Amino acid sequence: MNSTEPLVDSSALTADRRRWFALAIVMTAAFMDLVDVTIVNIAIPSIQQDAGASFSQIQWITAGYALAFAAGLITGGRLGDIHGRKRLFLVGIGGFTIASALCGFAANPEMLVASRILQGGMAAMMVPQVLSIVHATFPAHERGKVFGLFGAVVGLGAVSGPLLGALLTEWNLFGLEWRPIFLINLPVGIAGLILGRRFIAESKAPKALKLDLVGVALVILGLLMLLYPLTRGRELGWPLWGYVSMAGAFVVFAALVAYERRKAARDGSPLIELSLFRVKSFAAGIAVQTVFGVALGIFFLVWTLYMQVGLGWSPLRAGLTGVPFSIAVSAAAGLSVQQLVPRFGRKVLQAGALVMGAGVLLYIWESDRYGMSIASWQMALPLVVMGLGMGLIVAPLTDAVLSDVPREHSGSASGLINTVQQMGNALGLGLVSVVFFGTIGDDLRPADTGPAFVNGFQHALVWVAAVMGVIFLLMFALPGRPAQHVEGGDGRLPAGEREAALVG
Repeated sequence: MNSTEPLVDSSALTADRRRWFALAIVMTAAFMDLVDVTIVNIAIPSIQQDAGASFSQIQWITAGYALAFAAGLITGGRLGDIHGRKRLFLVGIGGFTIASALCGFAANPEMLVASRILQGGMAAMMVPQVLSIVHATFPAHERGKVFGLFGAVVGLGAVSGPLLGALLTEWNLFGLEWRPIFLINLPVGIAGLILGRRFIAESKAPKALKLDLVGVALVILGLLMLLYPLTRGRELGWPLWGYVSMAGAFVVFAALVAYERRKAARDGSPLIELSLFRVKSFAAGIAVQTVFGVALGIFFLVWTLYMQVGLGWSPLRAGLTGVPFSIAVSAAAGLSVQQLVPRFGRKVLQAGALVMGAGVLLYIWESDRYGMSIASWQMALPLVVMGLGMGLIVAPLTDAVLSDVPREHSGSASGLINTVQQMGNALGLGLVSVVFFGTIGDDLRPADTGPAFVNGFQHALVWVAAVMGVIFLLMFALPGRPAQHVEGGDGRLPAGEREAALVG
């Protein structure tokens, strides 16, 4: 044999195949989580009608997932660092699959809410490991290609989720009504669990921090004290204990800050890195993410109820009506990161807030003008305008928020950004009781239901437009020229994963 002839290392080829299999598995899990949120939204009216759920229960079907996901995100990431990313990923995807089965076979609304909370908690174990596994598996020079694939998966999930939910609900497979939207996760989750055990390599943080259980408990307690009375208050006639609980939530959050400060000084492993809030752009960005989450939480639930309960549309028609919005978000997100933000900086994000606000106002005007006779094609223009505005915000926002954050804290900061966005989403879903159901009278006659829901939709959208104005003003505190993400540099979330975390 010629000594100059290159030798093929079969073990290297096997390792190369294994890491691409591992990538496909974690991308499928991220896609499953993303689709699960959008697929449920479109089926909410069908769940309410078939399962006999109250309005507060349908809020908790979505808000419970977001709350559990938010409360567990930082904890899930920390547990992966301590006990192994592969191990936590497998626990997460296995638990998510079991929770999906419990959702699909839920005997009553209470069981469905509890199963959705479990599902959100398991997603919080699974999703943070995705980025960590990619970083541990792929060298820096290949991550750009990998995260490009993530972006494509996110775009596909954003478009396919509502359509898949609409089709599964409309088809009523085996007479199961809405249940297949959860049961479809079972074969995917089982395959991910089996293949993940074989192909994903284990990795841990070299110096993992300790888990802050007290911090986790205070976060969950504070959020429950705020959200539970907010969601149930209207139904129960706004009792005094509800106001006391909501006021007490802020006391709990103050106690959380005090405890985290002491823990940081004692052993350097707080759940929340409070020093980050001394960075002006980060503090403002956290506020933007939270408020933006509130707007999205309000809009998507109210929009679904407006189309299906108010206008009486089928799930399929509602799902198809949302396609222009999803396409506009994906198109604007790619354009903003690649071309606009490098040239115009923060102004792109502020333009996004104004454009999205303008789309909301246009939607209010069209809904008022056409009333119950509004057609899907008439909604296309405001939805495209809203989608373009949202796309200009979601993709570059995290890089803008992280621009001035010290490199050693970028991982903690990214996790906190995703967490507060989910918390804002849960808060927005809770506020639906006030801004939407609060304008709709109880015990409506069938003839009054449509007009009441149309009026409630318009009222809720006024709040969403006001929130976009607040976001525009908060964005003045962001850096004028946000630093762009450089792969292999600081561990920030790539655009595709950021969008997945946002929607999820």
